[in-house]
Amino acid sequence: MSFQETLSDYQGFDFDRFFAGVSDADVTRSLARESLGATDFLTLLSPRASDHLEAIAQRAQNLTVQQFGRTIQMFIPLYLSNHCKNRCTYCGFNVTNEIPRRVLSLAEIEREAEAIARTGMQHVLILTGEDRRATPLEYLCDAVAVLKRYFASVSIEIYPLHTEEYAQLKAAGVDGMTVFQETYDPAVYKSVHLGGKKRDFAWRLDAPARAAEAGLRTVNIGPLLGLAEPRREMFFTGLHARFLETNFLQTEVAVSLPRINEAEGGFSATQHVGDRLFVQLMTALRVFLPRAGITLSTRERAEFRDRLLTLGATRFSAGSSTGVGGYAIPIKQQTQRGESALQFEITDERSVGEVAAAIVARRYQPVFKDWEAAL
Repeated sequence: MSFQETLSDYQGFDFDRFFAGVSDADVTRSLARESLGATDFLTLLSPRASDHLEAIAQRAQNLTVQQFGRTIQMFIPLYLSNHCKNRCTYCGFNVTNEIPRRVLSLAEIEREAEAIARTGMQHVLILTGEDRRATPLEYLCDAVAVLKRYFASVSIEIYPLHTEEYAQLKAAGVDGMTVFQETYDPAVYKSVHLGGKKRDFAWRLDAPARAAEAGLRTVNIGPLLGLAEPRREMFFTGLHARFLETNFLQTEVAVSLPRINEAEGGFSATQHVGDRLFVQLMTALRVFLPRAGITLSTRERAEFRDRLLTLGATRFSAGSSTGVGGYAIPIKQQTQRGESALQFEITDERSVGEVAAAIVARRYQPVFKDWEAAL
């Protein structure tokens, strides 16, 4: 069972012709359905549906409150390493970039955990570059053991694994994973992944299913908006999320919507995704997937994130560092001294407390802990 089969079903599909044929009545009809099919979702992603954005946003807001209440789950990323074997044109950790490379020791991980814990965060997402030699599975299990002493939830965003390896990390204390397909367009995928294991489109595509098969509680997927045509990207992202929801009923599925930000190497987005289009993509996704989490990272501007938390978002990162470590010793100090480098620039630089206060100001509740494994 693979989402690759669904992708193959749309090979040769004329998206431009479909979008050109969408009428206002089609948008109204699709929006009124209690449960949307794939065609309805694509209709809400169409340029014509942009004229109905207020109605789509209102339905998205209502569905989100029904499913999640007025809550935003908070998490923080912790980079353990920036060693990577891939040549991704858009990423600061590209193997060809001449940047300082680091792997945190277990003692350093503990110091980072202590610093993060003081912010009140209880959900941590650990990240690495994709280099198994630098961060082997045994190292990751040891890192998780340290972090579980401080946090209720530890998730991973690392290189794709086999099912049994995800199971091994689950046994060590990992309860969730994130993996971005980056783009669902195989031609674009090949053009931006020039070397390394990440060139294997299908291996990455099936990683969320392997993690779900291993029993991880949460699986988070997403495109990198700006690489390929965004309406098609969001369509396939939504279908991928529904595939996971349908086939792995025990797994909570979430979707991230990152837009390309500046990174080492100077890559620029080839497809512009403006704020209005971004809102359309996110709210259409919410109407299509009422139960899925939607994650917004610090790539987005503070004021923009604050507005979006009422329109479908359910998970926020805050106080983030996108370099190795960055909490025990602030990442800005490390980069100024030439000791570290960022995977990408963040835009919302507010502290955890400032983000939490902004959420409360919108009459929503920041949630620092919503789950913990039974002993």
